[in-house]
Amino acid sequence: MKKIFAFLLLAALLTACSSSSKPTNPQITIKTNPGKEFKVTVESNPSTGYHWEIVGELDENIVELVSKEFNSSSDLSTLGSGGVDVWTFKAVRSGKATITLGYYSPSNTPTEPEKTETFSVEVR
Repeated sequence: MKKIFAFLLLAALLTACSSSSKPTNPQITIKTNPGKEFKVTVESNPSTGYHWEIVGELDENIVELVSKEFNSSSDLSTLGSGGVDVWTFKAVRSGKATITLGYYSPSNTPTEPEKTETFSVEVR
């Protein structure tokens, strides 16, 4: 019985860790249904001052932002520790939309993003 419990606990932990640590592939269209939430994950290191922001307008008739959180790849929250930003969106109604995220440097003046990632979403 103890072995079964240990196996189930290990499987749950591995599933929880792997679900948020892998970046979303921008070459694959995200397909979902109205009312469902979905996540976009990008590698990030906010301890350096770099950060992701939505670039341009989000078509809120199709998708809306629910939340954004950083998940460290380390148990230690040390300076320079990377991880992923997990953006949670909700599909509002059927249609197609794009979500473009820009990676900005730690500047106090408005700048262009150093890189962008664009994700296609199809709500069916």
